[in-house]
Amino acid sequence: MFLGTYTPRLDDKGRLIVPAKFREQLEAGVVVTRGQERCLYVFPLAEFERLTDQLRQAPVTSKQARDYLRVFLSGASDESVDKQGRVTIPPALRTYAGLDRDVAVIGAGQRVEIWDAGAWEVYLTEQEQVFAEQAEEVVPGLF
Repeated sequence: MFLGTYTPRLDDKGRLIVPAKFREQLEAGVVVTRGQERCLYVFPLAEFERLTDQLRQAPVTSKQARDYLRVFLSGASDESVDKQGRVTIPPALRTYAGLDRDVAVIGAGQRVEIWDAGAWEVYLTEQEQVFAEQAEEVVPGLF
């Protein structure tokens, strides 16, 4: 499980130092793809394969399912973590997420998300009150 927030920087070649706590879970390979809210999703290879198996079960007659699958998979790039613990973020995905230098890497359960640091701060600020108000509705019986 991926947890926490980290603030590494992209180097001049678009490489990101993967937080040490995430490396073991990602050492077998990763898939980086578009996420919602203009962030990137990073999945361990096995989790990405499990997820795409589920997505393939959606009916091909559903335009919504076809559209989602096209956008999700067309932006996907399989990468590996190098010996220095870095992963390369492809240029098209850096552009999609507005990544320049300062990024926020967050653990989001079964995946990692990469955000432009400024965009993450804005998103978090906007969502904190909503989070406080919706805990009961989102996860019944949690509190």
